[in-house]
Amino acid sequence: MDLQQRLDHLIAPSLEAQGYELVRVIFQGKTHPTLQIMAERKDGAPMTVDDCADISRSLSALLDVEDPIQGGYVLEVSSPGIDRPLTRAKDFVTWTGHEAKVESLVAVDGRKRFRGTLLGLDEEGRVRLLTETGEALIPQEDIKSAKLVLTDALIDAVTKGPEGQG
Repeated sequence: MDLQQRLDHLIAPSLEAQGYELVRVIFQGKTHPTLQIMAERKDGAPMTVDDCADISRSLSALLDVEDPIQGGYVLEVSSPGIDRPLTRAKDFVTWTGHEAKVESLVAVDGRKRFRGTLLGLDEEGRVRLLTETGEALIPQEDIKSAKLVLTDALIDAVTKGPEGQG
């Protein structure tokens, strides 16, 4: 199990027990190592600074005990934000109808970068994206990065809460 998987397996259950969901974990930097944790509330309510502080305190204690990372590092906890990354299968379903940018590790229909409207997932779990040239089907395991594009419709959906999404 690599470091990324160990961190995911260690952090996700702790967040779940506190009423949060893990969106993304990134460990980066050689001279100034940083562990970035992105989380959201399971109840769909907006994340607050207090939520991030609570998560930071609990994860600091957990990471000190489990010690999955050698040496010192900075722990950063944040919310996904409006133009959030799409990292889980459910994200591509939840945000169906909104504009997204997707970058693939391998070429799909001769290209690696896509921008279009999310159409959810197909029966094989591929991300469906309606682009200016038609529908693209991108295997989730081939996605390098994906994020929502900031639009008026997205802002409206986010300000209305979970029922305004998708």
